[in-house]
Amino acid sequence: MLSLQRILYVASEISPFLETSLVSDCVRKLPEAMQTKQIDVRIIVPKFGTINDRMNRLHEVLRLSGSSLSINDVDHSISVKVSTIPSTRLQVYFVDNNDLFGSRRSVFEDHNNNFFEDNDLRMIFFCTGVIETLKKLEWEADIVHCHDWITALIPIFWKKLYRGHPLFTKAKLVFTVYNNTFSHNFPFLAEKLAKVGISEEDALWLTRGGFRNIIELAMHYSDLVLRGETLDAIEFEDLFNEKELPWVQNDDQYNEEHFAVYKSLLSSK
Repeated sequence: MLSLQRILYVASEISPFLETSLVSDCVRKLPEAMQTKQIDVRIIVPKFGTINDRMNRLHEVLRLSGSSLSINDVDHSISVKVSTIPSTRLQVYFVDNNDLFGSRRSVFEDHNNNFFEDNDLRMIFFCTGVIETLKKLEWEADIVHCHDWITALIPIFWKKLYRGHPLFTKAKLVFTVYNNTFSHNFPFLAEKLAKVGISEEDALWLTRGGFRNIIELAMHYSDLVLRGETLDAIEFEDLFNEKELPWVQNDDQYNEEHFAVYKSLLSSK
């Protein structure tokens, strides 16, 4: 059995920097609990424009910044910032690009509540940026725990695009699903993934480019899928018929149950 020494948390948000859903609370509690068990923890989230750099004491990490990602034939520079959660020893890394994230004073919708048409591009950028950041950190995880749909491409990137890299060979990937759904479709998402190196066969689930398809892709390439809450949105109807997803409820046993899940996953072949 592999020992549990390093955990990477990737999420759409974390308290106190951004609080729009249950994700922020769940991702806030888990890393600190794991750190008390002498586990080395890293946390990476998008740097949405609603997060104020000065107020939250974010500063750019120059050695992690400066790379450029070509997505859909357009180059996008990566900026990585860091801050510490108050009253803890937990650092949070923020993946940023001014055009895609930093300059927008909202999260996934504009001020007229319209879903951003390029949220698929933002997802590709963030998930790739996470892995590129790990490469620069030269940090190898035992568990990679992804929370919410914007992290859904990390499992396929990890196992397909970066499978030849020594940092991405042993980790077990966990994906937690939440009710943060949307009705928008991205009809060219599979095509955009093809341009970064994902084959049409591997991206088969994304032909229609809807929320459900994105979740199906993450489920297929993850080693374990969990429910973060009761999934009552219509987008989940009949999705889990083959196997009921384990649910680690957000209660007093939340941290310990996750610890047990991680240990069990590492002990499996």
